[in-house]
Amino acid sequence: MTGSSRRRSVTGRTGGERRVPQPDDQGSEWIEVTDLALPVGDAVAWATVPSCGAVVSFSGVVRDHSDGRPGVTSLEYEVFAEEAVPRLAEVAAMARRTWPSLGRLVLLHRVGTLDVGETSVLVVASAPHRAEAFEAARYCIDTLKRSVPVWKRETWAGGTDWGLCAHDIEDVGP
Repeated sequence: MTGSSRRRSVTGRTGGERRVPQPDDQGSEWIEVTDLALPVGDAVAWATVPSCGAVVSFSGVVRDHSDGRPGVTSLEYEVFAEEAVPRLAEVAAMARRTWPSLGRLVLLHRVGTLDVGETSVLVVASAPHRAEAFEAARYCIDTLKRSVPVWKRETWAGGTDWGLCAHDIEDVGP
């Protein structure tokens, strides 16, 4: 699919009702780091195009527990936005090189404090056939988790501390 990509970072609440802006209909990628609620339905609808018979989405949500930390009530995500957005773009570029038939691709990550049940990360991939859409979506979420500088602080019944799944940031690759 041809067309421009949309890459930007949205940070800092200014009050009032705001939504993550959708890219135009000519674009092929929607990449954002934002403090706003992730628009799951809008992202799936945007990724649905006539040339693609498959749209696969992955929505990572805040759960009520973590290893050894029962009663999680919230997660606070911090990101190095100047590095995160370009790395998300690298993930998208590698996915397109690996699955050239991809239609639209959505990579959205939330920052700030999120309650249990809120979506923290969203990946949507469309392709002419389901195999490519599933494989690309899986690649994108797995690679995003390893290569994008995002940190989370957990609040649970026993206190507040950084998540236990910290790891070195890897380069994007196959």
